[in-house]
Amino acid sequence: MNLIDLRSDTVTQPTSAMREAMLGAVTGDDVYGEDPTVRQLEESLAAQLGLQAGLFVPSGTMSNLLALMAHCERGDEYIAGQLAHAYKYEAGGAAVLGSIQPQPVEMEADGSLDLARVAAAIKPDDFHFARTRLLVLENTMHGKVLPLAYLAEARAFTHERELALHLDGARLFNAVVKLGCTAQDIGRHFDSVSVCLSKGLGAPVGSVLCGEEAFIAKARRLRKMVGGGMRQAGVLAAAGLYALDHQVQRLTEDHQRAHDIAKGLVALGYSVEPVQTNMVYVDMGDRAASLKAFCSRRGIVLTAAPRLRLVTHMDVLPEHVEPILETFAAFLKA
Repeated sequence: MNLIDLRSDTVTQPTSAMREAMLGAVTGDDVYGEDPTVRQLEESLAAQLGLQAGLFVPSGTMSNLLALMAHCERGDEYIAGQLAHAYKYEAGGAAVLGSIQPQPVEMEADGSLDLARVAAAIKPDDFHFARTRLLVLENTMHGKVLPLAYLAEARAFTHERELALHLDGARLFNAVVKLGCTAQDIGRHFDSVSVCLSKGLGAPVGSVLCGEEAFIAKARRLRKMVGGGMRQAGVLAAAGLYALDHQVQRLTEDHQRAHDIAKGLVALGYSVEPVQTNMVYVDMGDRAASLKAFCSRRGIVLTAAPRLRLVTHMDVLPEHVEPILETFAAFLKA
């Protein structure tokens, strides 16, 4: 059975053309800084973001961890949203490995952080408290895009309070195509940006952390420390380069597919949050586990949750929309 996997946009398979690019990659030892394909990827993405340098790493979790550890010292603190990936879904790495205290704050419905609430969370200059050093934003956040005007406001806010500003841009290019802007329009507001290649862009592995040269030099040392140094990594970097060259604008197709699914679910009577990019959130309450099992028997893979997330990606095709909606309709009748 050909499964329709709606759990995440991390499940995509590399295309034939991407595999060919990987096969033909020129490689070297990246720990020695000698892999030309890795260097090309790092330099290319940093330039797109308007930042000085980049660092290729195995995962977005490692990229965020290196950013937090490069911005903060032991006993420092970062502020992030209560539902932010860098706070909630990365195994407490900053606290465990960096001795960095997280300070979560409640998030707004649009994925932003109320900057007045952030201001109230910043610690006084007093030895009783951890030193607040960094604000972390995420874009997209649960599929929602942070407006450029908000990013400018956040940049001014952190400058005034002498905080660094990091972007978990795991799905940054979903925001780029939704806003119709450039990556630099987003990246210029931040001291550092992490971009995942293995989500909607369709590469099998990897993220790139970008920032100033001194910041990336520090992050490179930390990468070695946490075991992220790779050798002939150009094979993987080539997939990232291919994705950036060929698979950015097609993200609009994922967004359209998500809109189509959401519209159909609303017509069936489901409670669905407004869709901006490639994520559909459905209020399933205590029916989520039953729905997961029901869909599984029909070749549709979900992650059960009361606030059910359906994620479209390059392997969710136009012809999949109808069977997805038919299955949700059948579930209601069952």
